[in-house]
Amino acid sequence: MGGAAALAIGMVGITQMALAATVFTANFEDGTTNAWSKSGGTWTVVTDGSKAVQQSKGTTDNARLFAGDTGWTTYTVQARVKPLSLGSGGFAGLLARAKSSTSFYRLALMPGNLVQLQAVNSGAVTVLASKSQTVATGTWYTLALTVNGTSISGSVNGASIGSGSSSVSSTGRIGLQTAFSTANFDDVTVDSSATTPPPTSPTPTPTRTTAPPTSPPPTGNPPSTTWPTKTGDASVSGTVSVTGTFDGGLKRYCCMGDGSQSESQDPMFDLADGATIKNVIIGSPAGDGVHCEGRCTIQNVWWEDVGEDAATFLATNGDSYVIGGGAMNADDKVFQHNGSGTVHISGFYAKSIGKLYRGCGNCTKSYERHVTVDNVILDSAKYVVGINTNWGDTATLTRITLINGSNTHICAEYTGVAKGSEPPYNGDGMGDGHCNFSTSDITYK
Repeated sequence: MGGAAALAIGMVGITQMALAATVFTANFEDGTTNAWSKSGGTWTVVTDGSKAVQQSKGTTDNARLFAGDTGWTTYTVQARVKPLSLGSGGFAGLLARAKSSTSFYRLALMPGNLVQLQAVNSGAVTVLASKSQTVATGTWYTLALTVNGTSISGSVNGASIGSGSSSVSSTGRIGLQTAFSTANFDDVTVDSSATTPPPTSPTPTPTRTTAPPTSPPPTGNPPSTTWPTKTGDASVSGTVSVTGTFDGGLKRYCCMGDGSQSESQDPMFDLADGATIKNVIIGSPAGDGVHCEGRCTIQNVWWEDVGEDAATFLATNGDSYVIGGGAMNADDKVFQHNGSGTVHISGFYAKSIGKLYRGCGNCTKSYERHVTVDNVILDSAKYVVGINTNWGDTATLTRITLINGSNTHICAEYTGVAKGSEPPYNGDGMGDGHCNFSTSDITYK
């Protein structure tokens, strides 16, 4: 056997190398997952036309299978993925350059007809690209994830999801993953030439991509600083409850509340666990903005004039996402994090604000909270983020652009206190395990 084929020695379930550049294939026809290492979930080989591996435990938040070589660096991993169920805040995805069980690149099929390309660093997620497209349970999708230097790109059924730049991991294994979901996986290939490999299994499959995606993603470019033009008006007299996906079509929704800082105001939109709101312009006054009762996605939402908060995150676990959009005139906070888990903010623009993000320092219940902020533009902001170090909070910041920001505090550290007291400010941090960024992550204009 040649050098590439030698990689398969001792790997049950790995087929013979089809091309010199193809260093790994797996179609599970031997009925085992012996070549893979398991981390969470219930993984078994099932028959779905041909043999496939299935993760069947929908209640687990982190089920993974890993395979391959920790030294792999430049390659494309491709697999067929069929989501069987997609729970709130869940996904089914493909991993590349897994240097540990919590640090890797991920291409994820998500509820609400959303696909994301992500960099995951010790569990903290940065969205590199995002695309709205149909994601249906019971349907096979061909996912391809390419890692080449710091360039990361992904595609689904040959159509580009986008690309982005990240240095989270330079080498690592491949993986299959679900969270709060079940899925089948089949026909895994790894091509070391960093172009997507052709099919290597005789099993009938959907058309596979033949070249790595090259189109840049919307979230990879700098955020827009131009306010969108409304397509119409929608009157709001009370809180709008959202389950599933609410697409406002860029209508302007207005108005409720008195525009004050009162925390007793009702939200304009109240999102159930796993809900998505997108393409909405929120007029003023907007009450207490958007409430996320659990994990949520806020995509391309624009606040004309923030009252108390633009959005408040109340979930007690999991990840919530702010993707694109913008806000103006927030005397205090744009995003308030009262629950636990992680809030991911990317591609966002804000002007004349107090803080972009604040982890609550004196709520009724105290939690460890995390935030990732990537690719944002802040004009005349007093603070980027505020966190509570005594509760284990962390903030990971990348690609932060500050306009009129010579006096902006980047990462303010507080001591969290009981409700009714005011959390003391302890100064700003950088590179201390709580405030995770360096001076190169901040650009002043």
